[in-house]
Amino acid sequence: MELMDVLGSRRAVRDYTPMPVERPTIEHLIHAATLAPSAMNLQPWAFAVLTGQNRIDQLAGRIKSWLLANFSDTMYGPSIRGMIEDPKYTLLHHAPALVMVLAKSQEAQAVEDCCLAAENLMLAARDEGLGSCWVGFARPWINLPEIKKELGLPQNYHVVAPIVLGYPLAWPKSHGRSAPEIQWLG
Repeated sequence: MELMDVLGSRRAVRDYTPMPVERPTIEHLIHAATLAPSAMNLQPWAFAVLTGQNRIDQLAGRIKSWLLANFSDTMYGPSIRGMIEDPKYTLLHHAPALVMVLAKSQEAQAVEDCCLAAENLMLAARDEGLGSCWVGFARPWINLPEIKKELGLPQNYHVVAPIVLGYPLAWPKSHGRSAPEIQWLG
């Protein structure tokens, strides 16, 4: 695809086929992520990958239960709670792959650099015909020390972007974009 087509057609995909995403494809997407700019070229990112729809669905259930039990400690409003309480709502969207972009540094700009890497990964996924969705609701739970230990993530790394990947059942339509506000300063 041409770059502007990739940018214009990337969507948050929340319905996936059960077809697995192959390891070489995930490695290609992670390579694309590492091409992102980073402050002072520190490249503060690392990546953790979990595959298997059943394993990911089990995590999704645990995350959802934790969120509901600890909802008052989150920054989310009542409308979000209602969405999460819906028995049909699944947090990781039955995806066959979960890629987590991790900040392995406490340096200034590390989180922002990881966000840039995450965007590269999602754009590369779209170019490969894969859907993606950054699931921010998963981040607080995955960053709990006991969950990091269970998953084998280094305690000093911070999960910045939990991104599910897979082959979409359908591509969501665009919600459109507002015209940008531009302030010309001289």
